[in-house]
Amino acid sequence: MATVDLKDVRKVYAGGVEAVKGVSIAIPDKSLCVLVGPSGCGKSTLLRMIAGLETISAGSCAIDGKVVNAVGPTERDIAMVFQNYALYPHMKVYDNMAYGLRNRGTPKDEVDKRVRSTAKTLELEHLLERRPRELSGGQRQRVAMGRAIVRNPKVFLFDEPLSNLDAKLRGQMRVEIKNLQRNLGVTSVYVTHDQLEAMTLADVLVVMNAGLVEQLGAPLDIYEKPASTFVASFIGAPPMNLLPLRSGQLEGAVTLPAVPTNAATLGFRPEDCEVRTEANGVASDGALRLMAKVEGVEPVGAESFLYCQVPGGRIVVRVPGRTDVTPGDQLPVFARREKLHFFGSDGKRV
Repeated sequence: MATVDLKDVRKVYAGGVEAVKGVSIAIPDKSLCVLVGPSGCGKSTLLRMIAGLETISAGSCAIDGKVVNAVGPTERDIAMVFQNYALYPHMKVYDNMAYGLRNRGTPKDEVDKRVRSTAKTLELEHLLERRPRELSGGQRQRVAMGRAIVRNPKVFLFDEPLSNLDAKLRGQMRVEIKNLQRNLGVTSVYVTHDQLEAMTLADVLVVMNAGLVEQLGAPLDIYEKPASTFVASFIGAPPMNLLPLRSGQLEGAVTLPAVPTNAATLGFRPEDCEVRTEANGVASDGALRLMAKVEGVEPVGAESFLYCQVPGGRIVVRVPGRTDVTPGDQLPVFARREKLHFFGSDGKRV
């Protein structure tokens, strides 16, 4: 299929607004790369530059080893799936899927073969004679994907394709997209602001912030070793607990393991700490121990979240199953030394 290589790509709009500030990413063949970040971080602009819908102000974009900066969108051999599906409302599903092939002069029998084969893969065979208004959101999204698949492109581009669907359907479609991409073996770039979507879909995860790549790598590697406080607070639900350090000390800590000399922030994941209901719970060697006041309890079935106030700020503790803890309880919270993360005054990992 194809690789996608971005080298120091920049986008500057009229007036000097820099939306993308020098991004370099090498996306391997047949992989699914997810660009994730908050609104305005530059992820959609980057995707549109790969598609050729936005000009590149500086740097280069190469698809399958060929620099395509000056190549038009239709010549890049890519297919894009949009957030709003972009289906032709007056056309039946069959014609929506066949439209691009017909425009390229593909023989009629080849068009029919590809459309019906793709419809079978996506379980759309019984919907080919319907119009978009007669379909559910999930069905429309599959039609939009089918229209992209029939072209046999080198690269798929997805621009927040699931954001219009309800939570249950988003979960189902995530599984479908991942399985489909794996089975087709097509290099794909996927944009989302949903970090859960990003974690579950990505082979390569790119966390963006303010036009820059904050961290790039395998999803679990990023989760377990965030490169900055931004990544730590963005990836994870609930996000990592972050507490300020002053001169190597944490306000209100009963015990605190050795702190790196240049650390300004201490972090730990909600699942990497525990509460002990006995008033004099003993911390193991090298563990962090804090006294926390429970402000809220959120049971979600298999686990519960405790929202707590500690002297240095607020934290969330994840506990299994149901809990007898109630708001107002004072509890010791423990976190082992190996589960602690430290960040410098610049927000970067130390």
